Amino acid sequence: MTRHRPAASAGGSRVTRRSAIKGLTLGAGASVLQPLLAQIVAQAAEGAAPKQRFVFVLQSNGINPNHIIPVGENTRKDKELFSNSETIERSLADRELPEPIAALSPFKKQMVLLQGLSGCMAEGGSGGHSTNHGALGCYPGSAGPMAQTIDCALGEAVPGIIRHVGLGVLDKKDQTLNYLLSCSGPGKAQPLQCSSEQAFRSLFGSVIGGTDRAAFEHRTSLLDFMAEDVRRARGALVGDERQKLDEYLAALETLHRRQGAIDAIKPSLSRTIPKLDEQFAKPTEVNRLQAQFEIATASIIAGLTHSVTIASGGGHQNYLAFPDLGIPIGGHGVGHGETVDGLTTDQIFIKTRKFHCEQIARMATKLAEIREGDGTLLDHTLIVYLSDSGEAHHPNLKTWPVVLLGGMGGKLKVDGRYVQLPHYGAKQHRTLANLYLTLLAAAGQPRDKFGIPDNGLRDIDQSGGIRELRA
Repeated sequence: MTRHRPAASAGGSRVTRRSAIKGLTLGAGASVLQPLLAQIVAQAAEGAAPKQRFVFVLQSNGINPNHIIPVGENTRKDKELFSNSETIERSLADRELPEPIAALSPFKKQMVLLQGLSGCMAEGGSGGHSTNHGALGCYPGSAGPMAQTIDCALGEAVPGIIRHVGLGVLDKKDQTLNYLLSCSGPGKAQPLQCSSEQAFRSLFGSVIGGTDRAAFEHRTSLLDFMAEDVRRARGALVGDERQKLDEYLAALETLHRRQGAIDAIKPSLSRTIPKLDEQFAKPTEVNRLQAQFEIATASIIAGLTHSVTIASGGGHQNYLAFPDLGIPIGGHGVGHGETVDGLTTDQIFIKTRKFHCEQIARMATKLAEIREGDGTLLDHTLIVYLSDSGEAHHPNLKTWPVVLLGGMGGKLKVDGRYVQLPHYGAKQHRTLANLYLTLLAAAGQPRDKFGIPDNGLRDIDQSGGIRELRA
């Protein structure tokens, strides 16, 4: 009697594909492709959902609350702007985003503009210029790395191959590490790598490092270098998985071309030091920050990490000038009212905010193009945009503007709203710690508290999350 083999179920297909990927024999591309393939194997397991990812973007010098208010919403005088005792919610669907964040308009449906949070527990010790670890840790900036910051906490809650990747840009180009913003535990400051060259080599060193570097640099393409491995990997993947592989390789090639261009001009730079400020330094900050966003995006796509922090400046007295944006003066001077010909102080802030939001939008666009599970990679990635000094250069921290973009696989309500929480001191007021508790709960790691409470809110219940953000 002939036995008929039952048709393969969806689960059986996943098992077969998982087995095929596990059985791949890779050569030169093994260490580059394996992280992504391992992630795909894990997600193909029966019942496995895509992992949540988190990207924290910190911009120094504060975020003016007016810069994230929808056009037409701010009809009150500034002193009355945050005097509401009840939550104000508005849909962004029929509202125009203000100029500073207009680049994020394509993502209005996956965004919350969050106003009214406070972070007074984070002040101190920085002359008002930054709360340092307090911005992500909710404790005094003068305390140093007192406790775990939220980026490291979420990296621990949803671990990748690398728990947390920290990237940044500092005004001092010879200073390659920033220890002032992230922390994995008491006394354990986590550095942000502020050299895009070093960040690229540390994360993707298997491509360009070691004894094979010279041979690799003679290759015309990353795909040429790993052609056979790529062919095998693509053959084992289908649909969304194959797209993710292609996008990852495209990101790596972009990074490699950028790094190759930097390497190529090093000899000429050493011979033209007197012209450096005029000919090359002008775009340096922009190029470095763009490179860090590209590295972060590739790291998320590859599954190297599920938690990234990108800091533009950040930490006490760490500010940037952006001469290629027409802003040759440093952010500290701008914070104290310095102007540039033709630009007011606020216009300078708007130009720099627009540039940062363009980088966020570019990252979000790339993630939104990659299918994953029942949605896209952006649907499972939450981008959190804020400043390490709250609402101003010298902040009072009674309001701390935050932009949320993306999603957490349906675990968070990021659905196209402007949300203005009750003012500081109001019964239902919420703090930055409550936001972080909300994220941890959505990541499956609820806590009773985060950081330390604000002594100025002793009569307010500071526990728990933010109900307006719960899915």
